[in-house]
Amino acid sequence: MVAFLKYSLIRLALFAPLFVLFLYLGLGAVMSVICAAGIAFAVSYLFFQQQRDDATAAMRRRFTGKAQPLRTAGEVDDAQAEDALVDSNPDVTIRTDAKPASPKPASPAPTEPKGTNS
Repeated sequence: MVAFLKYSLIRLALFAPLFVLFLYLGLGAVMSVICAAGIAFAVSYLFFQQQRDDATAAMRRRFTGKAQPLRTAGEVDDAQAEDALVDSNPDVTIRTDAKPASPKPASPAPTEPKGTNS
């Protein structure tokens, strides 16, 4: 993932000054974006092949399922607490595949018809 961020920062570092330059030259916002993106793409494609290949490999590893799962500190703590509970109490069963029970919807209160005031 670091390789992808590095390559993205290189492309951004190429794009931003070109965009500002084209705005300064009076091309307009849309045309400046198109020109800056095209030139940044061409330069990064021609001169940063190794970084592009590393970024592609990192993304391929991430999306093919071969990468380690990313977990937050809270998820790691929860998993460790769950493992400790199961290890200390073998009779406890944790089912993570079951859907949580949804509460029954409350029945609507009866209302009086309008216009029948006596």
